[in-house]
Amino acid sequence: MKLLQALFFPPEQPGGVSSMIPYLQDRFNPPHWEMELFSLPKRIRSKGSDSVQFQTFDWHEFEESPIVQKYVQTYRDYLWWTKLRIKQPYDLIHAHHPIAGLAMKEVFPDIPVVQSIHSSYERELILNGRIQENGLEHRFLTSIYKELEHRTDKLFTVSHSFASYLAPYVGHPEAIGVIPNGFDEKRFKPVPHENEVAQLVTVCRLVPAKGLDILLKACEELKKRGLNYVLHIIGDGPSRLELEELAQQLGIYDETIFYGYTLHPEEFMPFFDIFVLPSRAEAFGSVFAEAALCCLALVGTDVGGISEQIENGTTGLLVPPEDSVALADALEKVIIDPDYRYQLARTGSDKAKTHYSLNRVVHELKQLYLQFK
Repeated sequence: MKLLQALFFPPEQPGGVSSMIPYLQDRFNPPHWEMELFSLPKRIRSKGSDSVQFQTFDWHEFEESPIVQKYVQTYRDYLWWTKLRIKQPYDLIHAHHPIAGLAMKEVFPDIPVVQSIHSSYERELILNGRIQENGLEHRFLTSIYKELEHRTDKLFTVSHSFASYLAPYVGHPEAIGVIPNGFDEKRFKPVPHENEVAQLVTVCRLVPAKGLDILLKACEELKKRGLNYVLHIIGDGPSRLELEELAQQLGIYDETIFYGYTLHPEEFMPFFDIFVLPSRAEAFGSVFAEAALCCLALVGTDVGGISEQIENGTTGLLVPPEDSVALADALEKVIIDPDYRYQLARTGSDKAKTHYSLNRVVHELKQLYLQFK
């Protein structure tokens, strides 16, 4: 069976789907399986010129928005690149971005296309302050979900929480499948260590949706309580300068290290003690599973896919979003009690190995793909 994994970002892009898809190739071996990856290079901009029509709504109602115009132009570019680069037929295409799925079905209407939805672009834009809820962009982007349902052959996502989020925007929410992300355990090697001062780490894009302002305020509270810690922030993004200034204002800049972008954070994540990320929304939250496989204690917010990964008090600690004091309380528990911290890390790691292994994902995907053979 010849398979195409249609990504949006190039495979080397860190985080999310790119943490999983490139590793699938090693598990889909010839002669029974052949798998290739496809994505849109960053250099491809404003190449496509095809007229765009969707079958379930008229996108021109929203075209006065620059964000909508950019989205549609990116769709045109993906169409152009697909027509230019793909000549050989495939038995099935697995798309990992709405633009990829719609473009592939447009170019290859007779090939089955299964569509994974890994995150919510519109929710990210709202949380990051770039669009208004129920505004033009929000209504356009949520209309895409019904278009995907109408045109692709199977729709699924990465958590039950996110499937519930999608339900109001499609005609048959009961048909949405759920396959959580999977991770190659060989990439994650826990390292026995004892840090005299608790080492906190977070790995994410530095944007408002990740709630790092709440984390810094929680760390200010920890310092007021006389607790010693070091906070390592790995990642970059438009909020970096603002977060650095906030750390200075809160008096915790000396306890905080901003690393910027790092390609393979899993290589040194095992040397930390506690992974913390107070996201305001997460469809899945791949970095929690990655941190669990590194045997770190997990502290996260009770939202989306994070809640499905963390069983509060057993595989990690959950706190309400937007609550810096509750976050400080949770962090204090794992800072002052190394035995409890280790217990959470071990149970979290065991769950991640069981529920989020790459082998499990491969098994489920093979069963899905064979339905279209």
